[in-house]
Amino acid sequence: MQRREDLIKALAEEYGEKLFYFCLKKTGDSYEAEDLCSEILLCVLEALGKGTVPEDFPAYVWQVARNRYARWADLKRKSRDTLAGSDVADYEIEDENAVTENELIRREQIALLRRELAFISSDYRNILIGYYLENKSIRDIVRTTGLPKGTVESKLHRGRKRLKEGMNMAREFGVRSYQPEEITFINNCTAFGDNGQPWSILNHGMYKNILLEAYNNPSTAEELALELGIALPYMEEELEYLVKETFLVKNRDKYETDFPIISREAQEKIAEKNAALTAKITSLLEKLLDTFHDACEKAGVNYFGGYIPYEDAKWSLLMIAFDHYRWYERPRCEYRDRPNNGKWEVVGCQTTRIPHLPFVGQHGCFSTREDLPEVRFNQFKFMHGGINARTPQHLSHEEGYALKLVAEGKWQECNASMLEALAGYGYVEKDGEGYLPRILVFDGWGCGKYWDLLDKEAQEEVDRLSTQLKASFGELAAYSDQVIKKDLPARFRDDQNLCELACRNAGFDRSEVLEQAVKDGWLQDNENTGKTVGAFLYL
Repeated sequence: MQRREDLIKALAEEYGEKLFYFCLKKTGDSYEAEDLCSEILLCVLEALGKGTVPEDFPAYVWQVARNRYARWADLKRKSRDTLAGSDVADYEIEDENAVTENELIRREQIALLRRELAFISSDYRNILIGYYLENKSIRDIVRTTGLPKGTVESKLHRGRKRLKEGMNMAREFGVRSYQPEEITFINNCTAFGDNGQPWSILNHGMYKNILLEAYNNPSTAEELALELGIALPYMEEELEYLVKETFLVKNRDKYETDFPIISREAQEKIAEKNAALTAKITSLLEKLLDTFHDACEKAGVNYFGGYIPYEDAKWSLLMIAFDHYRWYERPRCEYRDRPNNGKWEVVGCQTTRIPHLPFVGQHGCFSTREDLPEVRFNQFKFMHGGINARTPQHLSHEEGYALKLVAEGKWQECNASMLEALAGYGYVEKDGEGYLPRILVFDGWGCGKYWDLLDKEAQEEVDRLSTQLKASFGELAAYSDQVIKKDLPARFRDDQNLCELACRNAGFDRSEVLEQAVKDGWLQDNENTGKTVGAFLYL
């Protein structure tokens, strides 16, 4: 009795999904697969209920599966034999309520007709539907399509032949038709599209799988429809939309993804190399920043404005220093102009087994106004501990300009509502009758102006640490670039800008250093941590 119960439990826990995929591969239709899978499971359960206890249970289950599939295939063959001598015009797409055996066969034939119409391209499909299902004459079709009569007759003949051939073959859908693959995206931009592009499109599940399937795999609409299990009328429409939005390129009748997607294998190789040096690099960055800060403090200089404590300033300073060495002597990337006023580039990443670390992004002021001075405000957005939710996603140019005026001591020139908004965000604070910033404020780019104020010992130590950091970052970059360039298709590898973009986004990441610094105790997120850590302004 216990053995039988164990087998029933194993059947439920271990075989349901496996049998479904077996059936789906054999039938090519998810509904038929569900029915056939249920029939197999019930057959095994009935046998166990009657006292059958197989010695080799896996072999027994799969033998039942093969037997039941053989019966299904035989019925399918008989159905197709009946259909082979018939004309497509014999079948109408309508719902029936009768459940006799003949009606079941007829429903099978109607389902096949529906299926094949879904996988014939629109120029054939519209003519077939018009002639056979809507009872339109060739003259009517000529009038509605604007095609010559000879073209309509030719397409009608070829389409009918393709339709019957398809109805007599077994369709096998691709894995992504029933098991969509996950992909993440990294967006690099100076302006989103007016309709939220690229994120408004990249968050769409079907688009993700189209982009994955078409990556380095030029495919026709028909091939993509079959691989993804999406009816061709919908697929054609979505493909043209993705071309218009510049996510796909179309060469003749084939579509291909127009941005790099980094494979999981490449990402995992790079992550392994990064992990070996993360602790060392983070420690060097911590020592570099502490040495420079202590030397500046000794010289009576506060290079980041002095409006927030050093413990809060560390969050931004660590990321600024990280970015400096990560991009040291690397070429700049340009972003292409996109529809609806967008200017962005995307890199995709297949999901991996790499442990997830909270992302560190960087935002600033958007919707730049030409009638206002430039504002060089930035904010690192730390997903760690939900820190990113403490401040707004972006500042408007007006808000950024008001923040700049406060940092310059010109708060009187600010609109009162702007000051109130900035105070609500935590970026400024009431100080008597005036306002002061509560973020890092740098007087110009870089810290070179303070170098001569440091004592010689501090200069030598900073130089020593900087040399070690350049060497370590250079080692990681060289390895990462080698892996990525090997991973990329030739069309991206030969495009210097897109190749550099892929290399930048697949290399060492801010989040790795951030989490190590938290682990070291050098960064602390507690009740004393300022609300706006990560925000900084260049005057």
